[in-house]
Amino acid sequence: MRTYAGIPEENATLENSKVMLVTVPYDGTSTWGKGADKGPELFLDASENMELYDIETGTEPFLDGVYLAGEISENSSPEAMTEAVYQKTKELLNNEGKVFTLFGGEHSVSIGSIRAVGEKFENLTVLQLDAHTDLRPEFHGSTSNHACAVFEANQKHNLVQVGIRSMDAEEAEYLPEGRVFFAHEIANNDNWVNDVLEKVSGNVYITIDLDAFDPSIAPSTGTPEPGGLQWYPTLELLRKVFEKCNVVAFDIVELMDSPMAKPTAFLAAKLYYKMLAYNHIYNNN
Repeated sequence: MRTYAGIPEENATLENSKVMLVTVPYDGTSTWGKGADKGPELFLDASENMELYDIETGTEPFLDGVYLAGEISENSSPEAMTEAVYQKTKELLNNEGKVFTLFGGEHSVSIGSIRAVGEKFENLTVLQLDAHTDLRPEFHGSTSNHACAVFEANQKHNLVQVGIRSMDAEEAEYLPEGRVFFAHEIANNDNWVNDVLEKVSGNVYITIDLDAFDPSIAPSTGTPEPGGLQWYPTLELLRKVFEKCNVVAFDIVELMDSPMAKPTAFLAAKLYYKMLAYNHIYNNN
């Protein structure tokens, strides 16, 4: 039996776990760098090769339990994939008191999971860390394209965007007013973390496209954009969000296979585990 990060089986059953992890190896609509379908396997492999003691919090978050809830392999169309993720998320959310997590795949995989989480939890804030706005109503004939990843979330929920440094002119009309933190503004604002926190409240879904990070630390993504977020300030933001709010779900997407995938894969593994650590100390009911 394979377990997340190779943890003991007693920490990997649904009954004994406070965290549920779904993988979605989908890469059907990406338009430049291909290989995000290999992301979940790269992430799981890296997770099995990291230390499970978190120095910052002095905890071993895996002891809360992480249940590998299966892989969603539907790839016949973007819409079919979105529906499959939606149904699986909805099913898992019936397990009360557990945090739903997902690892992609390209960013379109988040559409279905955000939809399901938004139906279950009122007053939802979707916190998006990303280089791109992903606010197109449709792209290449589909509303389930990676370029549309948070369009629906923006229509239904409180969307807060962080790290943005690339967008199409048509997306400007859809920007959530006062809740977009552009990378060039973050670079000149020492108080940006607290400014973001002011916009985030209640129940929270965090969606992290790894291209939010600067390609100097996370190069293996589909569209690495210069000028991205750095490691420790990002962790500061995430820790404060877990402290302030009720984080009910999160996902990480856009880890791409490449000859130099391992550093980004390990960053993704550590990022996921840090979020488990913050969940442990602030949301450990």
